[in-house]
Amino acid sequence: MSRLSRSSALVAVSALLLTLVPGAAQAAPDDRAGTWLTHQLTDGLVHNDQYSFDDYGLTADVAFALLATGGQASHVADIRKSLATHVDSWTTGVDFGSDDVYAGSVAKAVVLAEATGGDPRSFGGVDLVQRLGKRVSTDAPTVGRIQDRSATDYANTIGQAFAARGLAVAGSGKADEAIRFLLKQQCAGGWFRLNFAGKAKADQSCDAGKRATTSAPDTDVTALAVINLRPVPHKSAAVKAAIKDAVAWLKHHQKDNGSFGGGPATEASNANSTGLAAWALGGSGACGAASKAAAWVKKLQVGDVASGKPLHGQRGAIAYDRTAYDAAAQDGITTETQDQWRRATSQAAPGLGYLTCG
Repeated sequence: MSRLSRSSALVAVSALLLTLVPGAAQAAPDDRAGTWLTHQLTDGLVHNDQYSFDDYGLTADVAFALLATGGQASHVADIRKSLATHVDSWTTGVDFGSDDVYAGSVAKAVVLAEATGGDPRSFGGVDLVQRLGKRVSTDAPTVGRIQDRSATDYANTIGQAFAARGLAVAGSGKADEAIRFLLKQQCAGGWFRLNFAGKAKADQSCDAGKRATTSAPDTDVTALAVINLRPVPHKSAAVKAAIKDAVAWLKHHQKDNGSFGGGPATEASNANSTGLAAWALGGSGACGAASKAAAWVKKLQVGDVASGKPLHGQRGAIAYDRTAYDAAAQDGITTETQDQWRRATSQAAPGLGYLTCG
C-alpha cells in the first residue's frame, strides 16, 4: 500500500457527516446508494481488490455517506469498530516501521469517531484529539496549520477542514487556530485552494498564492470546507462569512446543466465534484442549485437492470461520469474500475438527498 493510498490528504476522497442546523434544507436519503455501499464492505472495511489493501480513508467516506443516507446503523457500527482496530495503521507509519504521523488521516479519524458515536479521545485506545493537536503548528507564520510528521509533508486544505471541524467539536484548545488557518486558504473570490503555501512564506493566505498562481479554484475543496465548517459550534462572524462566500462562489460556478467540475486536474463535469457541491449547497439552504446538481448526478446512478446485463446487481451505484457509466454498461464494474465507482458513490450519495430540496 502506498503512502498516498492511506492519506486522507488526497483530493476528492473526502466527505463528512451530514449535520443539519436550524434553517438548513432537510435532505431526503437515497437508500439505494447506501445499500450498494454496504455491499462494498468486507468485515467493516473497503478492501481494494486491485492492489490488495484495506482502504481506511475510503472506508470512512463510506461511513459518512451511510450516515447521510440513513438506515445503515449496524454497518456504520461495524466500520467504526474496524477503523478503531486499525487506527494506527490508518494514521501513522507503524506498518512501515516508522514513527510518521499523517495529520490529514488523523483529522479524518477524529471526525469519523465523533460522527459515528465513538470517543475521539479513546478510539482504539488512542487519544486522537491529542494526536491531532500535536500536528497543529504553533510557529509563525504557520500557526494553526496541520503538518505531517514525516520526510514529506502531504497535509493540505482538505485535511485542514477535517481538523478544524474535529477539533472544534472536541472542544480542543487548538480549534480556533486551526479554523483561522483554514480561513486563510479561502481567496477573496470565495473559493478554497487545495495546497498550502510553503512554510517559509510570510503570507500564508490564498490571495497571496493567487498572485503567484498557486491558488487555483477547487470545487471539491470549497464544498468540503463548507460541509466541515457548518457543524462548528459557536461559529464566529468570520466563519459565517466564509461559508456564505463559498456558497456564493459555488452557485456562480455551477454549469448550466447543473454539474460541476473539480480542481485543475478534474475540470470536466463529474459526479464526485457535483455531489459534494450539492451536499454543501443543500445543507446551506441553496435549494435551487443543490436540486439542479443532484438531478445531474441522478442520471449517473444505476437503476434496475435486467438479469444478464453487465450492470445487473449494481443498483444504486453512481458513475464518475457518462464515459464511466457507458463503459460499465458494456463491461460491468471491473476490478480496475471498482475504486472509482466506490469513491464517486460515497461522495455523491449525500447530494442526491437534495433532489427535492426545500
